[in-house]
Amino acid sequence: MKYFYRIYQLFIALPIVLVATVLVVLFISVGCALGNGHFWGYYPAHIWARVILWALLLPVKVEGRAQLEKDQSYVFVANHQGAFDIFLIYGYLNRNFKWMMKHQLRNMPLVGYACEKSHQIFVDKRGPKKIKATYDKARATLQGGTSVTVFPEGSRSFTGHMGLFRRGAFALADELQLPVVPLTINGSFNVMPRMRDMKFVLWHPLTLTIHQPIYPVGQGADNIEATKNQAYDSVMSALVPEYQGFVENPDQ
Repeated sequence: MKYFYRIYQLFIALPIVLVATVLVVLFISVGCALGNGHFWGYYPAHIWARVILWALLLPVKVEGRAQLEKDQSYVFVANHQGAFDIFLIYGYLNRNFKWMMKHQLRNMPLVGYACEKSHQIFVDKRGPKKIKATYDKARATLQGGTSVTVFPEGSRSFTGHMGLFRRGAFALADELQLPVVPLTINGSFNVMPRMRDMKFVLWHPLTLTIHQPIYPVGQGADNIEATKNQAYDSVMSALVPEYQGFVENPDQ
């Protein structure tokens, strides 16, 4: 079956993925240029992500979506197992949000351009002015009613296990007194670990677990640390046994 799946990927799934990617860049670029970036910056990519997972025949299960309130802004924080985390969250979280992502992703062909046009938030730590600009944009996004999604580990896992959570997303939530929603991703590491980038996809089910929102109980350093620890424990609790436990990530 492995080789049949590879043939399918090469001759059926890959053309679909390439066409879908070109179309989503076109729709986002033109739509955002015409106005209403809030709509065009999310919905074409939402459909694109679903098309990619559908084309690759990857089953998806979502748990806990009913815990989210319709008009509430959230800071979503997720473990970062692999490249397919993006498709899983974009396609199946079903919330309009902006990504907080590494500034290097701006240079990705097609996708980086679409992210730029759709006003995703590039995290740039090359000096105090750039750091301030990053948080100013994230703050404006959340105050405008849109959620943000962050991978607080900052980089993909080498083992499928979780590394450390950085405090930036939690400090932002604390400043604006917004709830943090932990997300647990299972299966993405099995589909394509970072050591297999740009190689054949391995078939494996994907699961997105949406945990109960963590509301602030104060403001300041203690609340930031408590929220970070609670979010970490929540994400860890829903990982499959194979990937339970902390493993240091040398890329953090």
